[in-house]
Amino acid sequence: MLAIVCPGQGSQTPGFLTEWLDVEGVAEHLQALSSITERDLTAHGTTSDEETIKDTAVAQPLIVAAGLVTARALFGSSLPAGAVVAGHSVGEITASALAGAVDEADAMNFVKVRANAMAEAAAAAPTGMAAVLGGDPDEVLVKLDELGLTPANANGGGQIVAAGTMEQLAALGENPPAKARVIPLKVAGAFHTAHMQPAVGILEELAGTITPKEPAETLLSNFDGKAVADGQANLDSLVAQVSRPVRWDLCMQTLAEAGVTGVLELAPAGTLVGLARRGLKGVKTLAVKSPADLEAAKTFIAEHTAN
Repeated sequence: MLAIVCPGQGSQTPGFLTEWLDVEGVAEHLQALSSITERDLTAHGTTSDEETIKDTAVAQPLIVAAGLVTARALFGSSLPAGAVVAGHSVGEITASALAGAVDEADAMNFVKVRANAMAEAAAAAPTGMAAVLGGDPDEVLVKLDELGLTPANANGGGQIVAAGTMEQLAALGENPPAKARVIPLKVAGAFHTAHMQPAVGILEELAGTITPKEPAETLLSNFDGKAVADGQANLDSLVAQVSRPVRWDLCMQTLAEAGVTGVLELAPAGTLVGLARRGLKGVKTLAVKSPADLEAAKTFIAEHTAN
């Protein structure tokens, strides 16, 4: 069984889409998505510097667009039948579009509004996120609670992402949990926490203008790791996700229980297959980072969708 996963914010790197522009149809597709988001995603994926693409208002549309254009280059107009689809944080929007739960245009408009609203919320106070690697999970959670930090991402594989004010994160770095490392992340705010609550109302209003659809393939939710019940439940979850923790650990648990044998990550790939290697022992992985990976990806898909 194949799982197709879509990464979240922080996975982008300068120039990561440069080679993709040589693939037939990608440049045109990316231009169309740029028009919806009112961002030059071609420039941001090829020539913009690290500081520019770290900006939430740029990073989120760029990451969703990257997943959509690389998916079309690989799959064409439809995903392999029987695949399970999931996305981490903003990648859940990519996954929703690929699974057919929202139209591509609606997905890009949603991420544009989401990014702008979250950037505005993040500008209200200096906040951020840091990965806590290793340590006893219970001890890590106790430490975060002591400092007033939120476990914004439970990623599995020995990784919990803490979010809060820069002062709180500095205190965590100075006194980390036993046997744990704290690594600051390249994001511009405390996402998936109460700091993002102002963005929720904006997205609730937008959601009222979107007509959701039934997912064509199994689509997992960041909320509880389970398959979404229907298109409306998925849309509601996308709105609420902005200010509540991402439970990627539960998504991986569902993949394991479903008997997934292969995890394929779309561009900008690398983060989620890394978590899968640690949290899904024995499951094969493949990161589609560049067009050079397309042939290997097609073979991988065939291997993991065989009857």
